[in-house]
Amino acid sequence: MNTSEAPLKIAVLLGSTRPGRRADAIGDWVIQRAVRREHAKFELVDLAEQALPLLDEPEPAIHGSYTQAHTKAWSERIAGFDGYLFVTPEYNRSIPAALKNAIDYLYPEWGNKAAGIVSYGVDAGGARAAEHLRCVLGELHVADVRTTVALSLMTEFADGAVDAPAHQVQKLETLLDQLLSWSAALRTVRRASR
Repeated sequence: MNTSEAPLKIAVLLGSTRPGRRADAIGDWVIQRAVRREHAKFELVDLAEQALPLLDEPEPAIHGSYTQAHTKAWSERIAGFDGYLFVTPEYNRSIPAALKNAIDYLYPEWGNKAAGIVSYGVDAGGARAAEHLRCVLGELHVADVRTTVALSLMTEFADGAVDAPAHQVQKLETLLDQLLSWSAALRTVRRASR
């Protein structure tokens, strides 16, 4: 990575809005590890704070012609990032409706950027939600990195905080390395396409 460039901006996007969610604890766990990396700035983006109603734009997002103030604010918030780390629970073998809705509001803002996924759930650590999210991101020209962290709600939390074993910590470190590498590469792609 070119150290003379501005630091990469990575959003740690909390994909659940449900009261009592575990996304906050996971987001904190991710940020605590992520901030150790030089040349990158990590920022929590909480969907619960975005006040996005069910998609209400008259034009498809691919056109980028937004009419609603909340869409314009969401667009501005997301567009400035070089990459994303999605924290998503698994609801009924998929991602939460709030996360899908937030993604669907925008199109060009997501493109030619990298993403990592930290999933969680009772069954399979949210792995099915992660796989579904990969399909959605692919349609938006988001390059998802290979490594995924899948946390079990049954075994990897203690007193509301993440209590991940060493292999999960190592997966997160690998995910972050991949995310930063791909985010830097895709920054170059975005510059070349201007």
